[in-house]
Amino acid sequence: MRIGIDCRFYSSQFTGIGRYTHELVKNFIDINSKLSRPHQLVLFFNEPQYSLFKSDNPFVEKVLVNAPHYSFAEHTRFPKILNKSKIDLIHFPHFNVPLFLRTPYVVTIHDLTLTFYPSRKKTKFYHRLAYKATIKNAVKNARSIIAISNYTARDIAQQLKMTPKSINVIYNGVGREFKFLQKQTDVKKTLDHYGINKQFLLYTGVWRGHKNLPRLIEAFNILRKKHKLDLQLVLTGKPDPYYPEVKEAIEASPYKTDIITPGLVNETELLHLYNGSQFYVFPSLYEGFGLPPLEAMSCGTPVCASQASCIPEICGSNNALFFNPYNPVDIAEKIHHLYQNPALQGRLIENGIEHVKNFSWKKCAQDTWNILMQSTGNNH
Repeated sequence: MRIGIDCRFYSSQFTGIGRYTHELVKNFIDINSKLSRPHQLVLFFNEPQYSLFKSDNPFVEKVLVNAPHYSFAEHTRFPKILNKSKIDLIHFPHFNVPLFLRTPYVVTIHDLTLTFYPSRKKTKFYHRLAYKATIKNAVKNARSIIAISNYTARDIAQQLKMTPKSINVIYNGVGREFKFLQKQTDVKKTLDHYGINKQFLLYTGVWRGHKNLPRLIEAFNILRKKHKLDLQLVLTGKPDPYYPEVKEAIEASPYKTDIITPGLVNETELLHLYNGSQFYVFPSLYEGFGLPPLEAMSCGTPVCASQASCIPEICGSNNALFFNPYNPVDIAEKIHHLYQNPALQGRLIENGIEHVKNFSWKKCAQDTWNILMQSTGNNH
């Protein structure tokens, strides 16, 4: 058979749908190569990933699409290319399935963030209309639907009127790159580079509304003023002009000189920050999975996290300390409690390292491959 994979999001960066696609492709090639009768894997790329991707595996071919996500070409050019490629089944690792696609497909839905927290960038009525039409089409016509958490599966069932039994839950993996570093001199170089010279709380990710950063900053102010904790707060990620309240909250903080914003850090620096932080704090109001807390656990860092959406499911009740993300006072109190309790810190570190072993990209890929094969009527 000819199995297609939509690789337009493909990336080797640490997080996001790009990394999800990267890990699936890597493991699919390995799984397929071990079969007595391998299938042909056909990878559909945009540039520059099309030119960057290299494989000498005879059962792998790549096809140039150049149809950006959320574009007209996605719904016109891409289906024509798929038909020409004679694909038996294609896996879409995101809900961007062409509206008039005739090729059988499996789709992964990572979250319904845009349903609950619409983008401020695309605010026209037709943007909302296009999103709703695309995601409804994606689940309605799929051979199989994959969700990355039970919480997301419930959201899909409720919001898109699907039966829960029709949705397969397959957790993401955690990269082996995330680990405790014995050599702390490298960590210190990164901290020095960004002016981090105190114990610090770490947040990693985008600066969008559902990430709840203004309340985290307010909680940081309480920790400094009420509890007299001489900490810094490190917020990685790129400032978003559509969410100016984050920068406004930083500027309004009397402790703004201790709020460090390194921007988009590279993979090595991210690993150093996880290792160097006192606690990792994850204040999100909504997530489809929530990978960063698991990455922090893998580095031996205690996690203090939101009790909202799928986060308790993914972190596990005994592996993180949870707070009410809508209440900055509660966020501050939970962080302070953890700070004052070394025994609790040790327990969370130990439990977290053990918990992360449950999240493997190899298992994620194998389970996803099994769904693809079942969806073609082929069990090999």
